[in-house]
Amino acid sequence: VDAPRLFEAIARAAQPQLGEFDPQNLANTAWAFAKAGVDAPRLFDAIAEVAPSRLGEFKPQELASTAWAFARARVEAPRLFDA
Repeated sequence: VDAPRLFEAIARAAQPQLGEFDPQNLANTAWAFAKAGVDAPRLFDAIAEVAPSRLGEFKPQELASTAWAFARARVEAPRLFDA
């Protein structure tokens, strides 16, 4: 992606608000960063911290998108995937 500063700003703005995101927002955020090939380990770590307590709210597509995003970004998230 040719807009690294934009993605950095989005990641910084999103991280403190992730607890307010619904499952679709969490999945879409992870997906967008992974799809764009943006390295954002702190954002993915923050999503991995918030998501486990909300997994019961995720629809199958949101689970699939989140799993795909973490795999694509090569981010290990044992707390998330062991939940």
